[in-house]
Amino acid sequence: MRMGKERAIEHILFFSAFLSIIILGLIFLFLFIEAIPIFSIVPPFDFLFGTEWFPTSFKNPRYGALPLITGSLLVVATATIIAVPLGVICAIYIAEVGNDRTKEILKPVIEIIAGIPSVVFGFIALVILSNVVHEAFQTTYRLNALNGALILALMILPTIISISEDAINAVPREYREASLAMGATKWETIRHVVIPSAKSGITVGIMLSIGRAVGETMAVLMATGNAPIFALDLLRSVETMTAVIAIEMGEVVFGSPHYHALFAIGLILFTITFVINLVADIAIKKRG
Repeated sequence: MRMGKERAIEHILFFSAFLSIIILGLIFLFLFIEAIPIFSIVPPFDFLFGTEWFPTSFKNPRYGALPLITGSLLVVATATIIAVPLGVICAIYIAEVGNDRTKEILKPVIEIIAGIPSVVFGFIALVILSNVVHEAFQTTYRLNALNGALILALMILPTIISISEDAINAVPREYREASLAMGATKWETIRHVVIPSAKSGITVGIMLSIGRAVGETMAVLMATGNAPIFALDLLRSVETMTAVIAIEMGEVVFGSPHYHALFAIGLILFTITFVINLVADIAIKKRG
């Protein structure tokens, strides 16, 4: 009886994993089929590296995805640079330094931030944060890449903190005790023993947070200004891949080149997210 139940559970788990792979493959196939017609009009190289995105132009529509790709990467990279040090430091403080009372306060706050809807973050960026950035940097564009990066950094902080804290707590206590017994200080133990031991888990948290940042739509749509201009300037308005899909897909003509171009953007976005998750999975296996 017990062996039968275990086999049934194994079959259910195998079926669930197999079904997930099938669904993922079908999503990729659907995106690929819908995206491929645009490349009969615009060569793949011109689509990926074209610097003009004007798909609604009546006389000469242009489908250059580079402004959207660079806009996404600029916002995500800046958010990551801001959030990773803060998140890891906060995780170290909660796991290794803070007392129980501090942990009881910080953990619920982090969980609350994680549970706030993205549209609320977008509203905060639109109404409050944009004014702060404008006053601090005297920007020409009130909604810009820096505004989007700051609010995105706040959104991904809980993921980095939670996973990094779990990774630090998973380091065996004996490692700390051995380091302290050899004369190392608490900070030397954290720096040279705890953090290297938890490095793979921290990397997973960072990669998963980047994956969430790449796929974020509403907050960056409301915060970045949505100007498809090729520029690597944090103080200019930009448009991300997720934002352009959300804005334009509802009004595009079904089956038009613009329609297929948006699916091609979705395919690029899917590929980037898949690669990030693959790297995170490799890091998890390395940790194990």
